[in-house]
Amino acid sequence: MSTQERRYDVAVVGSGAGGGMVAKVLTEAGAEVVLLEAGPMWDTARDSAMLKFSYESPRRGAKTPERQFGEFDAGLGGWSLDGEPYTVADGSLFDWFRVRMLGGRTNHWGRISLRFGPRDFKPRSHDGLGDDWPIDYADIAPYYDAIDRLIGIYGTNEGLPNDPDGIFQPPPEPRCYERWVKTACDDLGITCIPSRMSILTRPLNGRPACHYCGQCGRGCAAHSNFSSPTVLLPPALATGRLTLVANAMAREVTTDGRGLATGVSYVDKTDGNDRQVAADIVVLAASACESARLLLNSRSALFPDGLANSSGVVGKYLMDSTGTDAAGYFPRLANGPPHNEDGAGDHLYMPWWLDNRRLDFPRGYHIELWGGRRMPRFGFLDGIEKTPFGGGYGKPLKEAYRARYGATVGFSGRGEMVPNARSYCEIDPEAVDRWGIPVLKFHFEWSENELLQVKHMHETFHRIIEHLGGTPLTPMPTREEDFGILPGGRIIHEVGVTRMGASPRTSVLNAFCQAHDVKNLFVADGGPFVSNPNKNPTWTILALALRTGEYIAEERRKGNL
Repeated sequence: MSTQERRYDVAVVGSGAGGGMVAKVLTEAGAEVVLLEAGPMWDTARDSAMLKFSYESPRRGAKTPERQFGEFDAGLGGWSLDGEPYTVADGSLFDWFRVRMLGGRTNHWGRISLRFGPRDFKPRSHDGLGDDWPIDYADIAPYYDAIDRLIGIYGTNEGLPNDPDGIFQPPPEPRCYERWVKTACDDLGITCIPSRMSILTRPLNGRPACHYCGQCGRGCAAHSNFSSPTVLLPPALATGRLTLVANAMAREVTTDGRGLATGVSYVDKTDGNDRQVAADIVVLAASACESARLLLNSRSALFPDGLANSSGVVGKYLMDSTGTDAAGYFPRLANGPPHNEDGAGDHLYMPWWLDNRRLDFPRGYHIELWGGRRMPRFGFLDGIEKTPFGGGYGKPLKEAYRARYGATVGFSGRGEMVPNARSYCEIDPEAVDRWGIPVLKFHFEWSENELLQVKHMHETFHRIIEHLGGTPLTPMPTREEDFGILPGGRIIHEVGVTRMGASPRTSVLNAFCQAHDVKNLFVADGGPFVSNPNKNPTWTILALALRTGEYIAEERRKGNL
């Protein structure tokens, strides 16, 4: 193993939302930072396929093993990676999504940017399930405000008690089908409001407003939507104090005889050699489960069960969002004038609107809308053959499909899972990846809470579809089908395996995401989450990472780190 002679102030593993934010904060505070990224460099202006039409490829944009959300998607990776296996325990279903590239998942995510609410930080106090966070909304609100101003987000202030308002840019106008669905929601008493997404509708900090050209998941060459390489890393690089090391697959956190972190060892994927960077502070932001894997693989005489794991909690309390989908065909939306509805994601969504004390499940969900006349992707006009029209051939078939494209509207539910002791990850003692690094084994189980919640999602979808005179394209899933709940990991919101807490006996990190056992070790991804509300996690990962970065900077200034 070769060790670089240079010693850094901070080593960060992972260049996504958390790692990018910590690198920005600490370099601007004067620290020399080295950032390790397991994938290659990525430049959206150079590498994205933002303006390509599907017909420009013989595959029409279909997924490939290297890009499992489609060949034009900005995510290099997917549910399986060549040479990087993981295992799943008998009886469990869990799919682990990983992206290997500069900026990680921030390159292709949906940009839904929701704050957690006051009740989300104190779930146990509210209904007796799970655990409370050691912080509350007032602790994190200033950091949500700061990232609103730095990154930019559109939305509207609504005054909803557990869906806090923000510092919003004006939202885009709803599309035709979205306006129509809102009429049904208003009739049925379902809250339906403008979406909250980190896509600019006004210029901000040198970045232009969105011009609604294409699919945001392909990567925005104009930098109008948020990703770490377009918003967080440029100012860090501008300080001259950030060193990026791409294709660096982290193997373990190294420690000294005092039990302090001394750096990170990694495999240089370009030549297969082991290397090491030395640093005074280590921040893991590799994604929740990857960071847990690193800690569990960092064993020593002082830490025989893995680093920062005296509590035995590393890997425990794995959570994902619940998820399921349904769609309906609406004759009134057929024969509309041809037009394009690409760009800027969803314009409306439905936050949780009911009181769980009157329901048979404890936590809520939100609903995302999809449909309209967007550029068709690989497949048969987004499944238009499933509509009641049926089949046919020749000119009549083409005319029918032209008339009916855009008359299908879909609904996706994303709900909160209550953490349980049966969902966790651990090191598989019998499997390693291509570099000989032990891999994770997943155990995962939805409880009755989540199954009943997803049943309620489908009942809501069907109520809306039928209220608008539509035809559901799929029947109500049965209990034997687990009400259509997707396997764990499928929503790509896995969090909670290095949870924060007040006690070192029951948690890995303190309220500043600092390891109880190792004072110069921090985690800045979704791992510190104590609960996983029905709000997409990225905005909270960013806010926590900003708070952690400022805490590290202040502790360095005081000489405590």
